[in-house]
Amino acid sequence: MKKLIPILLLSMVLFVAGCTKNTSTEEKVPSTIDSILKKKTLVIGTAPGYFPFEMKNTKGEFIGYDIDTAKAIGKALKVDVEFKQFGFDGLIPALGTGDIDMIIAGMTIRGDRALSVSFADPYFATGQVLMVPKSDSTTKSWEELDKPGKKIAVSLGTTGALLAKQLFKNATIADFEDFPAASMALVQGQADGVVYDEPGIRSYEGMNPDNVRGIYELISKENLGIAVRKNDLETVQWLNSFIASYKGSPAELDSFSKWFDNVDWMDDVEVE
Repeated sequence: MKKLIPILLLSMVLFVAGCTKNTSTEEKVPSTIDSILKKKTLVIGTAPGYFPFEMKNTKGEFIGYDIDTAKAIGKALKVDVEFKQFGFDGLIPALGTGDIDMIIAGMTIRGDRALSVSFADPYFATGQVLMVPKSDSTTKSWEELDKPGKKIAVSLGTTGALLAKQLFKNATIADFEDFPAASMALVQGQADGVVYDEPGIRSYEGMNPDNVRGIYELISKENLGIAVRKNDLETVQWLNSFIASYKGSPAELDSFSKWFDNVDWMDDVEVE
C-alpha cells in the first residue's frame, strides 16, 4: 500500500499537468496585432451613417470621429488603414470570418455582444435619446409616444433598436437599415419618433432644423468600444494602452472639436 501512494501521486501530477497544458493551448487566440504588423495593413469595419462618428463625404471618402480614431491607431502601429463598409448588423459576422481586424463604428459595449467579440476599454460615453418631427411641439418624453397607433423608427442592430423594443409596450417598432433611413421615415411622416444615440441625433437636427426636433433627456447611458475577435487579449491590451494615451491628446482633442463643437463639416457629407 505504501508503494502505491507515490505512484498514485505521480499519476495525479502528470494528469493535472497534461490538462493544464491542453487548456492553455486550446484557449490561445492568435494576435490580431501580430497579423496587422505582418501585412502592414489595418482593416477596419464601419457602418457610415452614424453622425458624426462615421460618414462618407461627397467624394466617397470615410470621415468622422471614429475614422480619425482608426487612423490614429494605424499611425501608432505604422501601418496603412483600410475601411470596409457594412450594415451595422453585419459588422460582428465580418469580424468573425476575418474580413476585418477591428470594429470601430460607435458600437455600444453590451453583454450580448461580448459573447461574440472582445471589447477594449470605452473610448466614448454617450446615451440614447428621442427625435420627433418638428411639427410635434408637445412631446417631451418617450413615454408620451408609447401608445397604440404610434410608430417608432430604429436602426437595425443598434442599441437604440434593442432599447426601444424593451421600453415601448404599445407603440409599433419599425426596423430600418440605418439611422439615415429611419430619420427619413420620420421626416416623410412614416414614423412618430426615432430612438438613437445623442450625438447622431444632434448632428441630424443640425442638418435638418426645420424638419426634426431632438428631446435630449437621456433614455439610457452607454459606453462605446472597439471590438476585436473573441478572447484576443493581446490586442485588447494594446488597444487599452492606446486609448489611455489617445484620449485627451492633442490629436483626439482636435478631432473632437472638429466633429462635435461645430457643424461646418455637414456641407461635405454625402446624404443618401
